[in-house]
Amino acid sequence: MIKIVLVRHGQSQYNEQNRFTGWTDVDLTKQGREEARRAGEILLTNKFVFDVAYTSVLKRAIRTLWIIQDEMSLLWIPTDKSWMLNERHYGALQGLNKQETAEKYGEDQVQLWRRSVSVRPPVMDKSDSRYEGADPRYKDVVDSVPVTENLDDTEQRVLAYWKEKVEPSLHENRRVLIVAHGNTIRALVRYLDDIPGDGIATLSIPTGTPLVYELDEQLKPIRHYYLEENKRKVHDAVEAAEGAPDVRSE
Repeated sequence: MIKIVLVRHGQSQYNEQNRFTGWTDVDLTKQGREEARRAGEILLTNKFVFDVAYTSVLKRAIRTLWIIQDEMSLLWIPTDKSWMLNERHYGALQGLNKQETAEKYGEDQVQLWRRSVSVRPPVMDKSDSRYEGADPRYKDVVDSVPVTENLDDTEQRVLAYWKEKVEPSLHENRRVLIVAHGNTIRALVRYLDDIPGDGIATLSIPTGTPLVYELDEQLKPIRHYYLEENKRKVHDAVEAAEGAPDVRSE
């Protein structure tokens, strides 16, 4: 049996301020750092060890990974950082307050932008100071820098990375940790569990909470679960997600 652990970064500054984040490179809050530390502690307590780690090029995910690795004395393991694990790009919504945006455009429209797998938020103009095309971390992939994305777009790049980088490590029996973002993890969950269409729309991934997938030799899920110590936090996140049931938790 193969195990892989997925962790969404700890609470970010924009999470705390209720803003659309996307590719905006904000850091963790004090709470977010504590969530990351606790995730490392829980993984260590449950006797997890990793051979390789994967994360995005955004500091909230990188710092979460560092804190987890430090807590587990695993700062030395190989780590691959890729823009392909970045959060979904929220286009012109990035940096805007979610409540204020809902008041301007209506709750239903904002919910479509946030949750639909096929609807994209408004496009960010490339002349916008927020556009990431000039950021040096993307200099080799500037033509791939999006101006908006839906979940299908995000899943396409995440799965390309999964098949190129992660699957070979799993087939080599390397113990893998992925620290990424709410929508990149949702994309992986949708793929692994073969969730059709908008069936993923109500799923929220809690911050700083290890999600374990047990896979067979063909990398098909046997089961998945959040680690027991974090069940209370998972329940709270589900309650906050419009009262929707958490189809991922057990």
